[in-house]
Amino acid sequence: MKEALLVIDMLNDFVLNGAPLEVPDTRSIIPVIKLEIEKAHAAGNPVIYVCDSHDAEDKEFSKFGWPAHAVKGTQGAEIVDELKPANNDIVIPKTTYSGFYGTDLEKTLRLLKVDSLRLTGDVTHICVLFTAADAVLRDYGVAVVENGVAGLAREDHDAALRIMKNVMGVQIVRSDSETGIRTKRAA
Repeated sequence: MKEALLVIDMLNDFVLNGAPLEVPDTRSIIPVIKLEIEKAHAAGNPVIYVCDSHDAEDKEFSKFGWPAHAVKGTQGAEIVDELKPANNDIVIPKTTYSGFYGTDLEKTLRLLKVDSLRLTGDVTHICVLFTAADAVLRDYGVAVVENGVAGLAREDHDAALRIMKNVMGVQIVRSDSETGIRTKRAA
């Protein structure tokens, strides 16, 4: 099996203090994601950043009531400095919750001969959940790094992890940022 690491929406407009869609817990997962990126690079696995990229008048803002965020060409749409992509990493823009919907993600994964995904980033109960669901429906093996994802509210984060595990069969795993050891979470 060939695994790709997905880094979902680790953008200034989600991570920085006072950002339009600030998810405060994202700052605490940066070291875990950084370690996951290092381990993926060391293993020769692709690292793919799946990033919101909206037009200034994107219908998502009015349809779902979100403030304008990750608008193309703005600093808010940039990946946070601590997690900037390396030369061989791939960045795939998206305009809605799933990393697959209307993007080149599936085509890219097929070209890379990837059959399993390891998900990190935010928001656990929105973009991570919908990307995981679409991946499972496309027959990818999916693992979500529990301490490498963040939600807007703890109860939503926990509910999304339960749904992914119990309904979709996603593996919920932990990345030990102290030792770099990857472990499966006890059921």
